[in-house]
Amino acid sequence: MSAATALVAAHLAIAPVVRAAEDEFDPNDVTPGVWGFVITFGIMVVVLLLVLDMTRRIRRTNYRAEVQEELAREMAESAAAGSGSAGAEVSGAEQTDAVASDRSEDDGQPNDAGDAAPGDAPTR
Repeated sequence: MSAATALVAAHLAIAPVVRAAEDEFDPNDVTPGVWGFVITFGIMVVVLLLVLDMTRRIRRTNYRAEVQEELAREMAESAAAGSGSAGAEVSGAEQTDAVASDRSEDDGQPNDAGDAAPGDAPTR
């Protein structure tokens, strides 16, 4: 038997089975079933929980930003009131901020002296 006759014989043997399957198949009867419903419902619940968590996190972030703005405004008001009544006095927090800003300015400059200690002033 040659390959061509074997192929024709296989085609003739499978053809009735394929035709029977096409006759029995009704596209309107195909449904996802119970498992399809369960999986879709599960995905819906997960998405709902993610949306609720995202909303909670966004609200928390907005609230923290509002509190920080309010604290900054209160500190500015107290600094303005303190500098107006105390004259040239500088509070401890303002001194700490000034020292920190001086240090940050020094850290940003290149230091040409290779053997100098990290705290030494930069050379220009």
